[in-house]
Amino acid sequence: MSKSKRKITATKKKGDSAGIAATTTKKRIQPTKSRKKLGSTAVTMQKEPLIFGKQNYIWMGIGFGLIALGMLLMSGGAMPSPDVWDESIIYSFRRTVLAPFLMLAGLVVEVYAIFKK
Repeated sequence: MSKSKRKITATKKKGDSAGIAATTTKKRIQPTKSRKKLGSTAVTMQKEPLIFGKQNYIWMGIGFGLIALGMLLMSGGAMPSPDVWDESIIYSFRRTVLAPFLMLAGLVVEVYAIFKK
C-alpha cells in the first residue's frame, strides 16, 4: 500500500452555503526568511527587531543601580559590642528612610524603562 501525499486547503467558493470546500492544490509556499549559504549547508537567517532600544537598557541599568544602592545602604547594623544595644545604629535615617526611598525610586525607574518608547 502506498500512501498518497496531497495537500488539502480550504477555499471559499462563490455560492457555497458553507463557505468552505476542500480542494487539492500544489501551491508552492514562498519562504519569508532570507537564506544565506555557508559552504554546503543552508543556514536560515532572520533578523527580528529588539523589544527594547538602547535608551531602555540605559534606564534599566540606572533603575537596577538605584535598587542595588538601596540594598547596600540598608545592610549592616552590627553592634561594636554585643553587650550594648545602640538604637541610633539600627534605626538610623539611612536605613529607615533613605534606603527604602532609593529602592522604590529604582522600581519606578524600571517601570518607566519598560514602558518608554
